[in-house]
Formats: sequence, structure tokens, C-alpha cells
Amino acid sequence: MSLTTPALLFPAISLLLLAYTNRFLVLAQLIRKLADEEKAQHEEVATRQIELLHKRVVLTQRMQVAGVLSFLLCTLSMFALYLHQEMPGVVLFGASLISLSLSLIFSLWEVLISTNALNVQLETLRRPKP
Repeated sequence: MSLTTPALLFPAISLLLLAYTNRFLVLAQLIRKLADEEKAQHEEVATRQIELLHKRVVLTQRMQVAGVLSFLLCTLSMFALYLHQEMPGVVLFGASLISLSLSLIFSLWEVLISTNALNVQLETLRRPKP
């Protein structure tokens, strides 16, 4: 394996981490907004939304950790290959790919929960007004 193989992952991982950071910022805004709504009026929907947001924050943390770990392992892989250490470079690159895969799985899981949260919000819009 050449040094360029792990280097190809650098732009993808960087963009992925940027997307994860944006998700985290959106989650933080939603949590602050729901916390204000919860103080103003104690509603069941807000409570359900807060529970789902908590799960999403945990998953976002996990996908960010796995993404950063993937980036670090990819960097170490490139360094090992630079030092002509083929086997450690290949092993580190494989670990980087596994970590990246875990990050993507956490991301998918978070998207599914996000969709569920939107359905909770839609339920309130469908209810007849008294």
C-alpha cells in the first residue's frame, strides 16, 4: 500500500467532521429552544423531544469521537507508511476504516432518531385544536 491510499481519506473525514459539528450546533440550538418552551409551558411533547435530543447528543458525541479516531488512525497509518513500516501502516489504515464505519453507523442511527423527533412534532400539528 502506498502513502497516497490513506491520504485519500483526509478530505472525506474532514468534511464528515464538519458535518457532525454542524449537526451538534443545530442540536444545541434545539435543546436551548425546547428548554425555554419547557419552562414556559410544561408539555408532554417537549418532554418527549428533550428525551430524543438527549439520545441524539450522545450519538453525535460517539460519531464525532469515532470520526476523530478515524482521522488520527489514518494519520498514524500515513506516518507508518512514510517510515516504510508496511504492516503497521496497513493495520492502522484498516482500524481507521473500521472507526470511520462506526462513525457512519452512529450517524445513521442519529438520523433515524431525528426523523422520529420530527414525527413527534408532526403529531402535535395533526391534533385537532380545542
